[in-house]
Amino acid sequence: MNRYMEILIIVSLSPIIIFLFSIISLVLLYGTKGKIIYFSKRVGINSKIFIMPKFRTMRVDTPQLATHLLREPDQYLTFIGKFLRKSSLDELPQLISILYGDMSLVGPRPALFNQYDLINKRKSLGIDKIKPGITGWAQINGRDDISIDEKVKLDQYYLNKKNTMFDIKILFLTILKIFKFKNISH
Repeated sequence: MNRYMEILIIVSLSPIIIFLFSIISLVLLYGTKGKIIYFSKRVGINSKIFIMPKFRTMRVDTPQLATHLLREPDQYLTFIGKFLRKSSLDELPQLISILYGDMSLVGPRPALFNQYDLINKRKSLGIDKIKPGITGWAQINGRDDISIDEKVKLDQYYLNKKNTMFDIKILFLTILKIFKFKNISH
């Protein structure tokens, strides 16, 4: 999917996006401690680091690690954090990263700066040559329930098959997964 199509999608959905952004921001502002938006260092195209925004779902004292590396990650979730993650609404601020050109709607999920195993495996297969996405083939085929190796295989499949129709299919399947809360463990 090209950048202009992504911007057109974002602009056409802007009334819904603004409404959701406002409600979530108010709940976070008055219901939790800390900032509304959490910024994390992520690995983007060509393995360059960029700053990715998300709605804050974790407490302010949470270590900067991938959630699957935390012992008992649920203990760090805010009262609304679990819902935001299950519904993927915590990803909404990443639309800004698409407008900046750091991300796409569809692509491999951007690794945290310190997920060296994932970064190196993607780099060895050329997966780092495409923009990371808000959703991707690995996201709809297991998300939190698959290993790093499985994720990389799915990312490589996406790299090899990448085209507009495949991206549209992934977006459609992502919406279905979100409404079913499937493969989202935290």
